[in-house]
Amino acid sequence: MHFLSSARLLLAVLLAVNGFVMLLVPAVWYTTIPGVTETGPLNAHFVRDIGCAYLVAGTGFFWLWRDTRAWRAAMVGSLFLVLHALVHVGEMMAGTMDAHHWLRDVPGVFLLPVVAVWLAWPRRPGVFSKENFHAEMDRTATARRV
Repeated sequence: MHFLSSARLLLAVLLAVNGFVMLLVPAVWYTTIPGVTETGPLNAHFVRDIGCAYLVAGTGFFWLWRDTRAWRAAMVGSLFLVLHALVHVGEMMAGTMDAHHWLRDVPGVFLLPVVAVWLAWPRRPGVFSKENFHAEMDRTATARRV
C-alpha cells in the first residue's frame, strides 16, 4: 500500500478511536491522556462534544483514504485540529497553561495538525486553479443531473 494511503488510514483510525473513547468512556479518556487532568475537573458532556469533532475529523480521513478527491473533507478535519492547537497556544499566551504543558502537547496537539494538513493536501497539479474549480463544479452538476 502506498505510504500516503497508509498514513491517511492510520490517522483516520487514531482520530476515530480517540473520538469513540471520548464518547463512550469520557472518564477513562480524561484520566488516560497525559496533562488533561491539569486542565480542570472532568466535564463528560464537554469531552463527548469534542469526541464528536474527532470522529468527524477521522471520517474525513477515512473518506480521503478511500477517494483522493475527498481532500476537502480531510482538510475540514485538519482545520479542527489546527484550531484546537491554537486554543492551546492562546491559553499558554494568557498564562492559564504552564509552559511544561506545551512540551507534552507537542506530539498530539501541535504536530498532529501539521501532519494532518500535509496528508490532506491535494497532490494533483493545478488543483487550486480557478479553471480546475469551475471544471469540477461543472462535473458535479452534470453528475447530479444524470
